[in-house]
Amino acid sequence: MRYAQGGGLTDAERATRERLRLQAVERFEGGQKNAEIAAALRISLRSVERWRRAWREGGEAGVLSRGSPGRARLSEAQIARLERELERGPLAHGWADQRWTLARIKTLIGRFFHVSYTVEGTWRLLKRHGWSWQQPTRRAIERDDDAVEVWKKETWPRVRAPWRNAGPGASSRTRPGSR
Repeated sequence: MRYAQGGGLTDAERATRERLRLQAVERFEGGQKNAEIAAALRISLRSVERWRRAWREGGEAGVLSRGSPGRARLSEAQIARLERELERGPLAHGWADQRWTLARIKTLIGRFFHVSYTVEGTWRLLKRHGWSWQQPTRRAIERDDDAVEVWKKETWPRVRAPWRNAGPGASSRTRPGSR
């Protein structure tokens, strides 16, 4: 992995890196060679080559930081609309029950905003905006606790896989006694 676990640079590290690039630009303009710049700034020659190419193509603006690569793909207005749609509930959007799953929210984002998120990305988006997973506060009215207990005592032992014998196992296809 290129960066530490968790990926990317912090804002402070990004600013430090940008200062280095701007120092390299000053040296480009002064006519210094890539190897001299790399040694003076204590950075790799490949980085200097890449920065010089970006500087030639875009000037000083070409080497400036473009910000965090993980910036949000939905605007604040889109987030507000998403929250309104979530408050309407899944039934209003064509699902058969009242459960918001991450996959459903991902689909909803795709339908309304034509932006693709992963399920994990959807979770991070919701968490970043103050949403959390929810659990029902009470059990379903249809639940029959007596029937559940009967099932656990009578049916489950019959369908559960039988235990294997606790005898010694062999990791080889040929048994030691068959040689």
